[in-house]
Amino acid sequence: MPTPQTKQPEKPAPSWLIYLVIFSLMLLGYAWYVGLSTIAVTPQIPYTQFKSLVARDAVSEVLIMGAEIEGRLQHATVLAPNEDPVTGFRTRVPDFGDEGLLPALEAHGVKVTVDKPRDERGGTTLLLALLPWIILFGFFYLIYQRTAKTLGGRFGGPDQIKSFLESPAREAGVPPVTFDDVAGQDNAKREVAELVAFLKNPEQFLKLGAEVPRGVLLMGAPGTGKTLLAKALAGEAGVPFFSISGSEFIEVFVGVGASRVRNLFNAAKERAPAIIFIDELDSVGRTRGTGLGGGHDEREQTLNQILAELDGFTGRESVIVLAATNRPDVLDPALLRPGRFDRHVMLDLPDRNDRAAILKVHVRKVPLADDVDLEQIASGTPGFSGADIKNLVNEAAMLAARLKRDRVQMQDFDEARDKLLMGTVRTLAIQPDERHRLAVHEAGHTLVAYFVPHTDPLYKVSIIPRGHSLGGTQQLPEKERHTLPEEYLRDRLAVMLAGRSAEKVLLDSVSSGADDDIHRATDLARAMVGRWGMSAEVGPVDLRESEEHPFLGREIAQPRRYSEHSAQVVDKAVHDLLIEAEERAMNLMREHRDKLDALIALLEDKETLQREDIEGILGPLTKHRALAVTGAP
Repeated sequence: MPTPQTKQPEKPAPSWLIYLVIFSLMLLGYAWYVGLSTIAVTPQIPYTQFKSLVARDAVSEVLIMGAEIEGRLQHATVLAPNEDPVTGFRTRVPDFGDEGLLPALEAHGVKVTVDKPRDERGGTTLLLALLPWIILFGFFYLIYQRTAKTLGGRFGGPDQIKSFLESPAREAGVPPVTFDDVAGQDNAKREVAELVAFLKNPEQFLKLGAEVPRGVLLMGAPGTGKTLLAKALAGEAGVPFFSISGSEFIEVFVGVGASRVRNLFNAAKERAPAIIFIDELDSVGRTRGTGLGGGHDEREQTLNQILAELDGFTGRESVIVLAATNRPDVLDPALLRPGRFDRHVMLDLPDRNDRAAILKVHVRKVPLADDVDLEQIASGTPGFSGADIKNLVNEAAMLAARLKRDRVQMQDFDEARDKLLMGTVRTLAIQPDERHRLAVHEAGHTLVAYFVPHTDPLYKVSIIPRGHSLGGTQQLPEKERHTLPEEYLRDRLAVMLAGRSAEKVLLDSVSSGADDDIHRATDLARAMVGRWGMSAEVGPVDLRESEEHPFLGREIAQPRRYSEHSAQVVDKAVHDLLIEAEERAMNLMREHRDKLDALIALLEDKETLQREDIEGILGPLTKHRALAVTGAP
């Protein structure tokens, strides 16, 4: 038996529509009143009197509208007893007509205009009268509608404004991610693991008087998995996950950010236990007092509200706030004090073992060929973050798909790695002499990197243009380095300057191709002298010109804090390091000139040489590593 359908109540007409109808009626009434007033002030005279006025040359012009005539007199005239003089009049032609009217008007020089009867053109007249008002109303309505949309609704109103003030946080329920999906980052997972136990059984902690951290700040370079770790924490604990970016709090309207913060924390409290995740905290949590609006701008009001919410209130004990940033140096100190974000978790770039684990996670759904060696791929991607490795797998799969392969092969991963490190292959018309110089340059890097004792093993060398470079020599570290010994850095300087040195030895000239080599070598030498105390002339003194950011991977300039004499000593020490490295490189090339020539010829022929090709010319690696003492410090 079908259930009776309940009649839905009719929705009332929107308030804007009611106002539109009232406004239109007012305009129509006004136009009607103006029309009546115009008719009332123009006197109606008999037709015979009209002809008499024409005969006396008193009429200057007339407007004939069917049977109606409106006329204007030469001078103000009294047309009726006890009336004031007027200049206009109205009359009607008899129904049987008057054939002599037009000849009489022409004879007395009256200007004649003919138009449609009033009842036929009344609509047009009214429309023309209303047109300016309609345009004005449409203009104001357009402004009103755009403002309403800005406030979150089509026509504004309290409900839409309330919706606009609410937090745009994305509540995804319980994320389908656990710690098993987070490869590597074992230290970070241990740091947040105890929060899982608290969220699952907060009473166990509270009855012992234990206070779990209210806020956890996840710090690390971009792509290290801060957001993924936050989702995994919520998924492992089985609690709702509220995610929002710090920039989403800020709007042009003052007070909106603070209102969104309150609504976000209230929503999380109602769903407690829950996790709030604020991504890019530095966009809203920068040190106060640095904005254009002093202490009263919108960003600082939002930050003040976040600080107030982090201090806690009744019912918030089961809500944990996680935030992510790669700029902890710019955060307001009040955010980092105990009681707020009092636990700081560092997410480092993955080491070789972690990279292999991350690769295994991302290749779960990728069919791999038998020649794919994940350990070798992990070794060949030092400095890659988790996001970089995911991108590497995706690029390799896309390349295999373009070549219509059924499985992703090892050469697809090699090509994807080269593309991410150096860019896409470019097609350039390189002249033979320039191509030879390029082969000499890269062969110089290769030979010195092969023979110096404290440098990373060679992986490949190529003279195929990629990205911004015309060629490249790639080395892969045998192990992860956390400290850099002085002998290793001196050998790196020799390798960096080996391309320019090869051009000097073989071509008796240098080129602009060593621009990046010189730049990187100078930066490294200055760090050795001014930061790490690896110069006898300068000693263990901090004379750096810039500070390296721990997460951004670039130097940040800072004011010089030492004398001009110290600057001159540093410059001389840097110069001596670079000259010494260049001399070492040239000595190795003179000693192994025949092998260098063979390497250049093979490189020009094949364009890309793998490690096996290099060893075929330069000899077994272990033998020459033991004998490479020429020019050693």
